[in-house]
Amino acid sequence: MSTKNPRSSDAWTRAELLARIVTESQRHYADYSLFSQAMADHVGLHPTDMQCVALLDMEPGPVSTGDIARLTGLTSGSATRLVDRMVKAGIVERLADPNDRRRSLVALAPAARDRISAAWDTPGRAFGAVLESYSDAELAVIGDYLHRAAEVGRAQAKRLTSGTGDTG
Repeated sequence: MSTKNPRSSDAWTRAELLARIVTESQRHYADYSLFSQAMADHVGLHPTDMQCVALLDMEPGPVSTGDIARLTGLTSGSATRLVDRMVKAGIVERLADPNDRRRSLVALAPAARDRISAAWDTPGRAFGAVLESYSDAELAVIGDYLHRAAEVGRAQAKRLTSGTGDTG
């Protein structure tokens, strides 16, 4: 089934545009989940480990296990087991916290960073080619939407996991 629609954006009503965005967002989530699983399989990692790698790669420096729990949405115990598993696999390394000798920080191991970066080379170019087709103004809107949608997603995940709020 094709996801392309030949109509230009000015031929859509607002209701049609909103419905299309909802549909395409759901399709994007499903397709990206499949891609994420395939990438994790390709590099020999569990999808949660791959998510952690991606999040660590965006951080400006080493982070605590508590930070990993916050970034991934895992409990502190699950985050500790995740870090233990990834240390054993050589994906991350524990570093002494220069500000607190009782605590360690977690960073991607350089060899793992290189290996995973190489695996992302072809997909990264493919995703980049899609973005090249947009104007700077369109990219600004896409970036704003993704940022705001991520904020809503985090807030709704927190609401759902906290047991507060409505169920519908």
